[in-house]
Amino acid sequence: MLRLTLISLLLFPGAAWAQTQPPTPLPEPFAYPAQGQSPQQQQTDQAACSAWAQQQTGVNPAQLSTVTTAQSSQAGRIVQETARGGLLGLVGGAIWGNAGRGAASGAAVGALSGVLDMGHYQRQQQQAETQAQRAEKEQLRTYYRAWGTCMEGRGYTVSQS
Repeated sequence: MLRLTLISLLLFPGAAWAQTQPPTPLPEPFAYPAQGQSPQQQQTDQAACSAWAQQQTGVNPAQLSTVTTAQSSQAGRIVQETARGGLLGLVGGAIWGNAGRGAASGAAVGALSGVLDMGHYQRQQQQAETQAQRAEKEQLRTYYRAWGTCMEGRGYTVSQS
């Protein structure tokens, strides 16, 4: 089991890091009714300020979600490369007189190619996700500033993060 874990870490070094580093969410601001507003009035004001902030910023927090990209299965990709290499090896082996040996060699090379491609693919995906998360956080900060400004204008004390 330990050998399998070590091999996995060597072959997919970015995979372990990506799974252990969840994105940190941006905390929502709080509004305190500084002028004795009732809970019903606060709900009304929050809804109005949310609509105003969306209109001003073009950001709807309900439509933003932490970016999840559609990643292809590592095993599926390696199997695909193995099959491709095996097929090429089979053809090459048939030409040189040993189809079985050529298929095995081609499958091994194809599997190695799939593993190497997967590492590169994971790094690209990780960079794209990080950039998208940063952009989303900035959009939320803009929305929260607008929402907080609106709520302060209605007599609330707002804690911004």
